Amino acid sequence: MDASNTHEDSHSSLPPSSPPLLPDDDDDEHRVYLAPIGLDTVSLASSALRDRFSEVKDHVTDLVATVLHAGESCAALPNEFTLHSALHGFSLDCVRQPSGPPFSMVNAPEVNGTAKSSALIEQRKGDPRNRAGIASYTAHWDKSSAKDTAEHTEARKDKYTDVVNGYYDGATELYEYGWGESFHFCRYYKGEPFYQAIARHEHYLAHMANLKPGMRVLDVGCGVGGPAREISRFSDCEVVGLNNNEFQVQRARKYTAKAGLSNQVSFVKGDFMALAEQFGENSFDAVYAIEATCHAPTWEGVYGEIFKVLKPGGVFGVYEWCMTDRFDQSNPRHKEVQHGIELGNGIPEMRPIAQARDALTKVGFAIEHEEDLAARDDPVDWWYSLSGDLSKAQTFWDLATVWRMTHWGRNLTGWGVYWLEKVGLVPKGTHDVQEALKVAADSLVAGAKEDLFTPMMLFVARKPESSS
Repeated sequence: MDASNTHEDSHSSLPPSSPPLLPDDDDDEHRVYLAPIGLDTVSLASSALRDRFSEVKDHVTDLVATVLHAGESCAALPNEFTLHSALHGFSLDCVRQPSGPPFSMVNAPEVNGTAKSSALIEQRKGDPRNRAGIASYTAHWDKSSAKDTAEHTEARKDKYTDVVNGYYDGATELYEYGWGESFHFCRYYKGEPFYQAIARHEHYLAHMANLKPGMRVLDVGCGVGGPAREISRFSDCEVVGLNNNEFQVQRARKYTAKAGLSNQVSFVKGDFMALAEQFGENSFDAVYAIEATCHAPTWEGVYGEIFKVLKPGGVFGVYEWCMTDRFDQSNPRHKEVQHGIELGNGIPEMRPIAQARDALTKVGFAIEHEEDLAARDDPVDWWYSLSGDLSKAQTFWDLATVWRMTHWGRNLTGWGVYWLEKVGLVPKGTHDVQEALKVAADSLVAGAKEDLFTPMMLFVARKPESSS
């Protein structure tokens, strides 16, 4: 496939098949809406402590109003509400689907405890997240890139499941807060809204993999299912999402049911290093992965499993996180950027593009197309939303997304998470993971500016028809 004849631009005018969903509470009356300058709708939540609920809730109301409002005047909050899902994405409904004037105050109705709210608290008792894994996540790295040795890297690769699950158990709701339901980067056109660009990036991969109606397609490392839902709508194919994090699997199923796509999109818990064992060989017409297989201990291992479950002639399309050809492992600055990306994103080891290419061919794939999409001369940088530069926001509604990455936005989020952790409303270690996300943002921007990193190394590879 010739790169010169293939253009992501071909889908530039295509809007999402339908508006992507946002983390959302099934019961809108149990929400508190806050929208001060630059802060969107905040969905308060709690995993918490049924016996202490009445005692805690008023304190948390005051706490969050104080921390997140940062001194701004606000309308009186209701005294009674249900804190049913801590940091439930700090839901962003006003960004994608505005329900009222921007940056205004909307009072939620006063709600007392009900049978439904009690049931929600009971549901949170079944939260599958591993608290110990969250609390110990950052211990997998030495804080100094100079002291983070090859032995540390091998230990992370050996325990990749613990590393990745510890990260996403703590980061998932923060991702939803900052990014929505599709946990990936994308290219932008001038004036293109954030969520339209996210969807177009997903459409482009589906186009490049030639996904068609009736195909059975595997999404490897599906997150909470945002891309799976969008791609199934766009291509009218059946998508099976695989994820080794039970917390994300549960959320993916919930959002998919709410979207009315459960008959077309499904999710299973499983290890991408053992796909053939779970699904059997020659099970899928196509496979894709979006910024997920970088979490594998080796590319050869995960690509080999993908090769096995593909039918002969099937296509694998991937957006891979890679260090670029300019990366020099012996350069302390390059190593510092690599270390920050790993620590901030739950990646045991960041590897160069050449290793991905070699791994694909070694396991039997024929590479039909490869391109670093981040290297295109785009009018808007893919990393602009991480920079916190409000002047680069492409639309009015995107100001909220970029604002969260400003100095004030990051600090307010950090303060909110810190105090929610202090009062026991989020798992211990969540604040450490949130701090790691700040390291991630800084390192990703540095990696992009210094041409050391790409989050969108596109490979389209085919399993030969002759393969059994």
